[in-house]
Amino acid sequence: MALPDLNLLVVLDALLAEGSVSGAARRLRLSPSAMSRALGRVREATGDPLLVRAGRGLVPTPRAAELRDRVSRLVEQAGAVLRPDDRVDLATLARTYTLRTSDGFVETFGPRLLALVADQAPGVRLFFLQKADKDSTPLRDGRVDLETGIIEAATGPEVRSQALFRDRLTGVVRKGHPLGRGGVTEAAWSQASHIVVSRSGLEDGAVDRPFLPPGTRRRVATIVSGFSAALSLVRASDLIATVPDRHTSSLRDGLVSFPLPLPSEEFTVSMLWHPRMDADPAHRWLRRCVRQVCA
Repeated sequence: MALPDLNLLVVLDALLAEGSVSGAARRLRLSPSAMSRALGRVREATGDPLLVRAGRGLVPTPRAAELRDRVSRLVEQAGAVLRPDDRVDLATLARTYTLRTSDGFVETFGPRLLALVADQAPGVRLFFLQKADKDSTPLRDGRVDLETGIIEAATGPEVRSQALFRDRLTGVVRKGHPLGRGGVTEAAWSQASHIVVSRSGLEDGAVDRPFLPPGTRRRVATIVSGFSAALSLVRASDLIATVPDRHTSSLRDGLVSFPLPLPSEEFTVSMLWHPRMDADPAHRWLRRCVRQVCA
């Protein structure tokens, strides 16, 4: 069965509200002749004259009087469906969001993010999931709501992103380590025993490698999967770690940090989400919270 022309509901609503063809025409910014033709189509669709002549004006038929409120509600509801929805009641919002990120991000920004969310939307819970790879599948299939990281070739082309902050690499040793006295040379850095952070468990997959000069060599003593583990080992040994500066500021409390004695590239840490969450008002609120704590 063919669907009726739903634009006629807007015409009917204007005619019933104004009670005249000329008034409805002004309301919809149509010419009187165009509105008269539209009234003819509405009459044909409903099988009722709807508005009939009474003296110099028009009066509604019983069917028109019955339809007035129903049509008005339908047009209002249809308009709400087709408008962007910016409303979100944070006081009653009850959701659980899963954020996939590094342990350094959780340690540094997690406490402030949790406090901000709890203050604005007490019914919202945040689950932090360790980011083990660059695969965008968890965002695509809805297992992850938001993640942070560096945009790379492996990031899905459809993924939305927004920059959070710029970061750079820094060297870290325990208090009392010879390299903690300052004046670290490139030779001393490369000959020291290093902890490398690699999600793949391979030296070639070290997370800092893309930001170090090509061909950089160092003595790798051990490999771990996260910044927290790396800095825990630094704290209790003579090993040296190279980690993102701002990303790990909380994790490095009580340790000695120093500028790398070789050139390294800065990089941008971004948040990423799937396009289906782009217009969701509650998700947009969460993204604002993340931007605020990272500002």
